[in-house]
Amino acid sequence: MLHFETINELTLKVTCTGNDVLFTKAGAFIAGDSAGGKNYKFEKLLLGPQNNFAQAALGSLVRRVTGENLPLMKVTMNGDSVTYYANYGQHVLIYKLAFGETISVESENILAFTPDCKYDVRFIGCGILSQKGLATSVLTGNGGGAYVAILSDGNPIVLSNHRSRNTISVDPDAVICWVGQGNCDPQVKTDITWKNFIGQASGESYAFEWSANQQVSVIVQPSERRGGVAVRVD
Repeated sequence: MLHFETINELTLKVTCTGNDVLFTKAGAFIAGDSAGGKNYKFEKLLLGPQNNFAQAALGSLVRRVTGENLPLMKVTMNGDSVTYYANYGQHVLIYKLAFGETISVESENILAFTPDCKYDVRFIGCGILSQKGLATSVLTGNGGGAYVAILSDGNPIVLSNHRSRNTISVDPDAVICWVGQGNCDPQVKTDITWKNFIGQASGESYAFEWSANQQVSVIVQPSERRGGVAVRVD
């Protein structure tokens, strides 16, 4: 059995009771503590976390084609242990998924997840105007211990419309992930006028938007990915 918690906001602490398996970003391990000698080992996954070889191979191909490829490491734990994971001082967030609940997240923002999370890639088809891409990595709760650890550049904010039923709008280059039931993918909204073509763009010409009918929680980091499309005429 695995349990996730954060240490000083920057480190993931994983407590293992008995035998279990953990999937993490390759190279994310920083320290470990176990009685009677080291009882955990690391293995780089060449394909994916799926048990079925054909599904793992197909998943690996899809991730490479969509740009959502994540170098994964499998940690096999044989006995009680505590291990720690981090990534260049980024902030770590932990989310425990309910059964059937999904979290859509950029592959670069995934630090670790448990085997009770089903890992896949889904096309959202609305990211061509930003570095967000046309696809997103998806983790779905498939058991009672579905933990996910997410990375953020700085302390993030969480926006939710579960109670307010408000419309949520975010910059695609700042969004880390969104959590909800069923299809809760955003729509892309653009605000391109003639000013964009003469170099007078606001820099906020597109956004991801969730309507009041989509019950969702969105996590946004205080940092934007570099890139995107700049439409103008010099």
